[in-house]
Amino acid sequence: MGPPPKVAAKQKEDRATGSACRYAVRSIEDCYLLNPKATRNDVFTGWKEMDAYMRENKIEGVPSVLTPSLGAAATTAPKEEIITESATGSK
Repeated sequence: MGPPPKVAAKQKEDRATGSACRYAVRSIEDCYLLNPKATRNDVFTGWKEMDAYMRENKIEGVPSVLTPSLGAAATTAPKEEIITESATGSK
């Protein structure tokens, strides 16, 4: 038998995610953080398989460049500080 088709598809997708993380020179921990809905066991299996394949064939990974989305940049921008002079301040 085997797992139901939806489960098998999810396993393949999670393994592909792990493989992509390894090729992108991401640690397995970073991969877990970036893909919280993925099953860790399947992600690790894909990461490990890709690692073995890359070592065997002497393939160098290609580091990914994550760019923050516009919405994230707006929320992480430093807040402006407003400095006001008091009326009784010294001159």
